Amino acid sequence: MKILYAVQGTGNGHLSRAREIIPALQKRAEVEVLVSGTQADISLPVPPKYQYHGISFIFGQKGGIDFAATWRRNYLQQIMKEVNSLPVQEYDLVISDFEPISCWASQLKGKTCIGLSNQATILLPGTPRPKHRDPVGEMVLRYYAPTAAAYGFHFQAYQPNIFTPVIRQEVRQLQPSDEGYYTVYLPAHSDELILKVLSAIPDIPWQVFSKHSKKPYRCGNVNIQPIKERAFLESMEGCSGILCAAGFATPAEALFLKKKLMVVPMKYQYEQQCNAAALKAMGVAVLKSFKKKQLPRILDWLEKGSPIPVLYPDRTQEMVDAILAKHAVASTSEALPSKVHSIVPEGLVRLLQKPGEHYEYQAKNR
Repeated sequence: MKILYAVQGTGNGHLSRAREIIPALQKRAEVEVLVSGTQADISLPVPPKYQYHGISFIFGQKGGIDFAATWRRNYLQQIMKEVNSLPVQEYDLVISDFEPISCWASQLKGKTCIGLSNQATILLPGTPRPKHRDPVGEMVLRYYAPTAAAYGFHFQAYQPNIFTPVIRQEVRQLQPSDEGYYTVYLPAHSDELILKVLSAIPDIPWQVFSKHSKKPYRCGNVNIQPIKERAFLESMEGCSGILCAAGFATPAEALFLKKKLMVVPMKYQYEQQCNAAALKAMGVAVLKSFKKKQLPRILDWLEKGSPIPVLYPDRTQEMVDAILAKHAVASTSEALPSKVHSIVPEGLVRLLQKPGEHYEYQAKNR
């Protein structure tokens, strides 16, 4: 069996998970890898055969996606060129971790593509959602990387097609301790904004990992350094707690390491709003925004916060085996229904409209 495993390269969570899933797939099949996206800082155990630009969302510095930069860097012509050039017909099965080029190529060429990502779980019945419905966010999750079948990961297994997080071996091998400092990873916030807030808590040492700084520096009680995998792992290992965005991988790793956790969901990022809703239901502290007016809540978390007990066993191979057993004989009969095929061109164009316009309208009407 020959598998194309396609990974979203925006952010580090997808690639962290891929480092565990690729070896599990390789035990059962011949595997080639595709990566698209431009915002990751983690390498894979095998070099990708395909490296595409894809449809990348660019982190801003004010707590959300930089829609202007996202719009500038995504071109429909380039995306369609990548979709048309990908030879999905050479594979028995395509597995996509929220990677759009492989999904659209499979859909347009009648090839089976299954989804395996945390995003795949968010729209499934029974999973937590924020109080305010986000039609644009739901549209992005539904049409960004459409698949014939979906399996996914969440902080809890809310239904049979949902698995608990894949925790990479590097994290499983850590020996957690409490050395009194706090680890911070807020990639959509500027260093200046982070410093403004954390400097107001001078008695706490903060280790901030920045996507915006290429050199380490210190400002009082705040140590800022560029993202390096080993340094980040060591920081998580010895920290008292973790303050991060409401993505998936870092919060899951924090829970696994029994660190107290506070998350700040990125603005206009529906997936993170959903993750935050799930984490809040579990007892995790959630900040609506990262500003000085939130200092009382941060101080309360520092004083009273505690780890949330979870059980995340290593069942990656078991999960992969179960999925491959169900899809071992892939066929075009598993392709998306015709009614979905009919909306593909329109859906792709809508995804590439200036999303800021949608969200500005939505924000004004809440």
